[in-house]
Amino acid sequence: MPSPNLHPMLNVAVKAARAAGAIINRAALDVEAVRISQKQVNDFVTEVDHASEAVIIETLLGAYPKHAIWAEESGKQHGNQGSDHIWIIDPLDGTTNFIHGFPVYCVSIALQVRGKMEQAVIYDPSRNDLFTATRGRGAYMNDRRLRVSKRIDLRQCLISTGFPFRPGDNFNNYLRMMADVMQRTAGLRRPGAAALDLAYVAAGFTDGFFETGLSPWDVAAGSLLVQEAGGLVGNFTGESDFLEHKECVAGSPKIYSQLVGIIGKYSKFATAGEKAEVRQQATLVAPDMTPSAALDNAPGEEDEGHAQR
Repeated sequence: MPSPNLHPMLNVAVKAARAAGAIINRAALDVEAVRISQKQVNDFVTEVDHASEAVIIETLLGAYPKHAIWAEESGKQHGNQGSDHIWIIDPLDGTTNFIHGFPVYCVSIALQVRGKMEQAVIYDPSRNDLFTATRGRGAYMNDRRLRVSKRIDLRQCLISTGFPFRPGDNFNNYLRMMADVMQRTAGLRRPGAAALDLAYVAAGFTDGFFETGLSPWDVAAGSLLVQEAGGLVGNFTGESDFLEHKECVAGSPKIYSQLVGIIGKYSKFATAGEKAEVRQQATLVAPDMTPSAALDNAPGEEDEGHAQR
């Protein structure tokens, strides 16, 4: 039943997310029967991803046939790609969790209008948790208004992240970054679905989040949730125009600034001096490595990471 308090476009997105969630929940009853294919090592896609995406696109274009679609599995094949209204969709964020029966995954739908996120829905079908946001109207979980955590001391904070998992990912660099954050916090968590991680920052369940290799559909909806809950989101150096940068950090304003201060030097947008500092640390941490191996493991433009889980 549509909510009279929601923006009409957000209502349509909620309808699409719930329809996708019903498909995911049915499949979760017999996950062993789900057909799985592999895009590359450790990067999976299932028939559920495709079915979820199809029902979302059908619902959105049924209501707004002139809008554009940018979806994880089908890319920019659907809708009117010249439109200034673009729906950015991840039909199942946390696919690897899903195929193992690990119940941390979600549907993510965002509407970008003339370059700005205007509507956001993240739906967790296993818990029936619905996160929504409209620019300027706040963020909600079910019917509860969300605010980011009030903690200001990083040592008391729970931070979520995602680990590199593909061949070619910069594992050693990520381990150094993780160690830098871990020793300054109350705990680090890796749930496995970036969109849900961002929703949890908005809800105050975690105090911050950082990850590399993320694609626009991983972070589009979650970024608006965080902002509408009073938080900040950007790339590792603190730039707010981060959607296609493949790195994301989020948190309450004070925790966000502390995280940027710690992990900014690991950004591919870091200054040459900051990158040199990381290279020097790499040599000190791993003196048995050759200089060329240490350089290979310093941050660089080649870092891609985990667009699809």
